[in-house]
Amino acid sequence: MSDEGILIDFGSESGPSPPVAGQTAGGSAAVGASQVFLGASDTSRKAETPPTNLLDDFGFETAPSAMPGPTGSYQDFEPDDEDMQKAAERVRQRRHKSKRKQELEEAAREAEGGAIGTIPRPTDLPLPPAPPAPVARPIPVEDFSDVAKHSIVELAGDDSYGRKVIIFSCCRLPTSKELDHQRLLGYLRQTLDQYVENDYVLVYFHYGLNSQNKPNFKWLIQAYREFDRKYKKNLKALYIVHPTNFIKILWKIFKPIISVKFGRKIMYVNLLSELKEHLYFDQLEVPQPVLEHDKRLLERNKPKSSSTFYRQSPDATDEQPRPTQQFGVTLEFLKIHNHGEPLPKVMQETTAYLRQHGVEVEGIFRRSANAKMVKEVQKMYNEGRTVNWMELGDPHLAAAILKTFLREMPEPLITFQLYDEVMRIHGELDGNDRLMATKELISGKLPELNYVVLKYLVDFLEEVILYSEENKMTAQNLSIVFGPNLLWSTNQAASLTSLGPINMFTLRLLEHHQELFIRDWGTSP
Repeated sequence: MSDEGILIDFGSESGPSPPVAGQTAGGSAAVGASQVFLGASDTSRKAETPPTNLLDDFGFETAPSAMPGPTGSYQDFEPDDEDMQKAAERVRQRRHKSKRKQELEEAAREAEGGAIGTIPRPTDLPLPPAPPAPVARPIPVEDFSDVAKHSIVELAGDDSYGRKVIIFSCCRLPTSKELDHQRLLGYLRQTLDQYVENDYVLVYFHYGLNSQNKPNFKWLIQAYREFDRKYKKNLKALYIVHPTNFIKILWKIFKPIISVKFGRKIMYVNLLSELKEHLYFDQLEVPQPVLEHDKRLLERNKPKSSSTFYRQSPDATDEQPRPTQQFGVTLEFLKIHNHGEPLPKVMQETTAYLRQHGVEVEGIFRRSANAKMVKEVQKMYNEGRTVNWMELGDPHLAAAILKTFLREMPEPLITFQLYDEVMRIHGELDGNDRLMATKELISGKLPELNYVVLKYLVDFLEEVILYSEENKMTAQNLSIVFGPNLLWSTNQAASLTSLGPINMFTLRLLEHHQELFIRDWGTSP
């Protein structure tokens, strides 16, 4: 509403009269008898106080008897009904227009994102242009080649329960003057970081530690504290091979700060023959000085039993395996004794069960299963008995059996012959050349039976990857788990240097399987 107010003309037969100077009792300027001036402050009266009569609604605060008459003097003023209705209608129209104007202004303010004359809220302000996406830069990996060259820490494949095995050889420690023990600690931490998300075991060969290469006590305390719960949680066993009195003294010193749960994971192994009961001994790159030391101990203390030597399958005790044997035999043997079926029975049954009950399980193929049950199921398969996976109801057990089957094959699925070729592809080629060489190796050089089984396995793992949001097993995670079970060398144990190319090769199979497996024959899940 304008500050000028509203001029209401009631009209008269003689026309509008000129205004007469003077003041009303309410302080308004006097006007002619036929005119009423409504001030802005009067027309803005609050609606919640209803007027007592129509003149009050027009804005008059004085009684009608105090209004000026036609001659300019104050006398009773009583406009007729028709004039009152016309004036009231004009007031209503003006109020309606004012209200409509306010509504339009409010709508305009909302459209502009903020009220006029007020400080806009942060949400009302226009958003600044989005900054350019940051360029992904690889996290630099510290170079520990000066430590790695001594082969103090090595990866030795999986144990008989499907867990990664990492060995530490004290006899390979150079003198303290040649090796910075802080860098040794960093290298050990970098190595473990690759595997601590999965179950793993440590094998510590104590023989060879002496006053020249032994870390000081302060370093040992630091090492125990730095390897916090992240490293201890999935450590399932710490085998201390050939312990001495020094180890026993250390145990007494550290016992107050070592948790009871961690203490249960430590196992003393007096002879290598005892270690063979838990690990695939042929995978371990046991240093020659340790082998010689074990031989001397063996001569002094003959073992009570000679039955501890390892065979690839616990039940493969005969030169000629029984016809029902499933573990530790060749693919050709399985095909002959399975009515010409190229896919091994163990693989078909475990994958069928996992496809229904395991692909969505978090950590599938990463978590280890009950060791006793793994051996029991192996025995059932080797004896030709039926394994009812629905009754067993353990996806992690089925996953462990599948990995164990692959690992116990006399020859890896990708074959010994192609081991050097895989190393060459990783070391000499890159980009598209590496992919084309992998395609030639898989489709052109891999034996037919191996190709069929490998394709079946990769097709199944692709199904697992489809549920990676639920099971947390991406193509990269699966390549780390299955790589060492698909390829290894005849003349050396698995090492950190060879494991990288093997895992990368496996990852390439999973990411480009449709391009790599192009033979017309073969079997799919």
